[in-house]
Amino acid sequence: MLTGRRAAGAGTKGRPVTQRPRRVAMLSVHTSPLHQPGTGDAGGMNVYIVELSKRLAEQGVEVEVFTRATSSDLPPTVELAPGVLVRHVTAGPFEGLLKEDLPAQLCAFTHGVLRAEAGYRPGYYDLVHSHYWLSGQVGWLAAERWGVPLVHTMHTMAKVKNAALAFGDTPEPAARVIGETQVVEAADRLIANTRDEAEELAAHYGAHEDQLSVVHPGVNLEVFRPATATPVGDVGDALSHSDQAGIRAGLGLPQDATVLLFAGRIQPLKAPDVLLRAVAVMLLQDPSLRDRLVVPIVGGPSGSGLARPESLHKLAAQLGISDVVRFHPPVGQERLADWYRAATALVMPSYNESFGLVALEAQACGTPVVAAAVGGLPVAVRNGETGFLVDGHDPRDWARTLRRFIDDPALGPRMGEAAARHAAGFGWANAAAETAAVYGGAMDRMSGGTAR
Repeated sequence: MLTGRRAAGAGTKGRPVTQRPRRVAMLSVHTSPLHQPGTGDAGGMNVYIVELSKRLAEQGVEVEVFTRATSSDLPPTVELAPGVLVRHVTAGPFEGLLKEDLPAQLCAFTHGVLRAEAGYRPGYYDLVHSHYWLSGQVGWLAAERWGVPLVHTMHTMAKVKNAALAFGDTPEPAARVIGETQVVEAADRLIANTRDEAEELAAHYGAHEDQLSVVHPGVNLEVFRPATATPVGDVGDALSHSDQAGIRAGLGLPQDATVLLFAGRIQPLKAPDVLLRAVAVMLLQDPSLRDRLVVPIVGGPSGSGLARPESLHKLAAQLGISDVVRFHPPVGQERLADWYRAATALVMPSYNESFGLVALEAQACGTPVVAAAVGGLPVAVRNGETGFLVDGHDPRDWARTLRRFIDDPALGPRMGEAAARHAAGFGWANAAAETAAVYGGAMDRMSGGTAR
């Protein structure tokens, strides 16, 4: 039986949405939308919050993002875009605080959020949208205090991660499982990236069907597009040889190489080691590939990978493939788009992905993706059409799949054209519109289906 705020609007299911928020408090405790994705705790969630907030603002919904201050030099507020304000909340020491230490600072963070709202007139925020379970704990209390709906997006779940734990990774603690369960019970709406994620929320955490809404994330089609594409929405032609030649020259890549790209945070969950082991298998089977294979790793250590930041370099040396692997630090979106365009294929061997935004980004640039058949990746990648999905993490299976791009040079461009068309259907404007509809439904439900 449902209890608390969520039960109050139980009779509104199925009614048309009549309300629309004016202003949303967006909570991102452990990572700031201003941080560079690809290192530390900054990744797809950062991109998600930035792009969603911008598109919501363009559609008339103001957003204030609350995040923890990680430096005493940070200003209290930063305008991310027109209609999007980032608020830095002091909670614990500015530097040296790991994500695992943050639960002890949630009380201080909540105080900062409530204090900011107290400076406004009552009813300033129409809704709270929290991201990740730490923010959900704060959002639960803030929404109760303000008498507004709580919408929550998990991004990742402890029970799902622990069920498919990468070798050498650390299981998520029981405290996180308990915290996530509490957030699910408190939330008026839960936004899942895919139908599979919604089913996981129901199966693992007891989420009710009338709580769940599926909204696919988007991709910035203005930044991530084939080099020859013209207006946004018109995919244009696939990346031509001459286009790719110029981009590769700018990145210092050989013109005739097969480029197998990994882009993202370097941690066991993302499994970049599987790519390296697959490359070692390929070179063992065919040593002639050594002169025409390049494997760029673009990203920085994160999560449990921070404990051994040089582990991937050491693995490349142990496997005898240091000459084909190139490590590069995280880059901004414009430069990342060039890495995608330069690649023969993007490789994502992750053990779990709630969706896998980099898969969409690469495809939007006209680059096929080879990904693990986990999480939301089967939605992001059309197997056999825009790339390949690989079951399991056996390097020999990955080597066989990656070898297909070498044996059939036309495969990459052919899949790249299909990939760009597929990704063009995932614009952030659509995701923002659907999210705003979820907000309106939550507001209707709380008010019993009547407008204010």
